[in-house]
Amino acid sequence: MRVLLIEDNVRLAGFIGKALGAAGFTTDHCDCAGDGEAALDTVRYDALVLDLGLPDDDGMNVLRRVRMHVAELPVLILTARDGVEDRVGGLNAGADDYLLKPFAMEELIARLNALMRRPGTTLGRELTIANLTFDSVGREVTVDDKVMPLTRREMSVLELLLRRAGRVVPKDVLADSVYGFDENFGANSIEVAVHRLRKRLQDSGARLEIHTLRGIGYMLVEPGDGLKKAAS
Repeated sequence: MRVLLIEDNVRLAGFIGKALGAAGFTTDHCDCAGDGEAALDTVRYDALVLDLGLPDDDGMNVLRRVRMHVAELPVLILTARDGVEDRVGGLNAGADDYLLKPFAMEELIARLNALMRRPGTTLGRELTIANLTFDSVGREVTVDDKVMPLTRREMSVLELLLRRAGRVVPKDVLADSVYGFDENFGANSIEVAVHRLRKRLQDSGARLEIHTLRGIGYMLVEPGDGLKKAAS
């Protein structure tokens, strides 16, 4: 899952990015409203963490503009403004949640997970297909109740494929979800990640297959179901 953080405190943003990365999120950071809105116009994000005290504009204005174009994006306001009128104003402007600074990273992660589990959003806590179960909060994958070790990158690829099981996931969509702005990746990085994930699934005895549709993308299916799904 890919999150955009708009926060002008670079040091704090670094701590947040590190914590979200450990929790399985890919995080892009922008330190001003203009860059943040440009990122939102370019990339499909699963959530937005928005500071209100930005150097070039008030975060409330950013929130209002976001809501005009992306009504369904979960937005968590992160700010030192602790007045009741500020919280009410943020929620009325379209924020889904409001977290005051200073805060615990564990609470930020828990609130993001809660937002993304709401109806109509992308993140369910637990995904189960065939004999594989993915716990999106605990960041653990099990096959027949045995833990399958995965790198963060492999887990991110698997999560997106699971959420779109039976449907083709274009290669560029996978890349957008797995790699942030500051991460370097080569032309075949996704192919390598999928290859490693496919081998881990086979070695663990998972009754799932990753099909490659050359020039298009990848599809996660149960054995024998790929052609039927691809044709539907």
